Amino acid sequence: MSLSNVGNLMCLYRSEINPGKGTDAPEFCIKAAAKQLLESGGRNWVPVIVKEIAQDEYEVIGNSFVYAIAEEADLERVWCIVTDASEQTFEVTRILTGELIPKINLSTATRDEIQAALQYLIEKPNSELKTVKLAIATNRIDEASRQSWQDFEPITKLKCGITKGKKLDALKEVFYLIPQPEPEVTLKTLTVTKLKFMAKEQGFSGYNKMNKPELIALLTAG
Repeated sequence: MSLSNVGNLMCLYRSEINPGKGTDAPEFCIKAAAKQLLESGGRNWVPVIVKEIAQDEYEVIGNSFVYAIAEEADLERVWCIVTDASEQTFEVTRILTGELIPKINLSTATRDEIQAALQYLIEKPNSELKTVKLAIATNRIDEASRQSWQDFEPITKLKCGITKGKKLDALKEVFYLIPQPEPEVTLKTLTVTKLKFMAKEQGFSGYNKMNKPELIALLTAG
């Protein structure tokens, strides 16, 4: 085979497949599922997702549980879907197969996104955030000037029940931050008072009776 199998559903020899990161599924589930797979004909109807790493060489990047079952069942060949080897494909595949929790940028997240993410964290078993009030935390984070945050520390000052330490660290499971650039300040966005102040600072005369367009023309002339 050549390195041109991206997108194809293929029945690969298991000897050609590297298990990748593997799965943390309970051993019982793997063994019991393998037995049932063999009893039903030994075909994995749910394909394993693999990336093509070399000619006739593949690595599991998604549905690792299915691969572990195929391995336990000692299948000679495994049905797989082949992807490219990019890091982006690897990440989105693990998200789509439920093996990785997606994250959102808190700098630009909508109120609904913040609420859904916090609810997920609060309702997790043994959650560090189980005492946090969802509505209060959602509102205060949503209303904060979070676009320029460099880290999550400002959240601890919002009095929303999320304090430093484990509670704050728990947010990193679903949020990341990419600060947004400050809005561009143009003369059109400034008040007449501010424009007159600038005119004064730059040594212009006769600006006191000018309206906004005239002040902008004065400040941009030359």
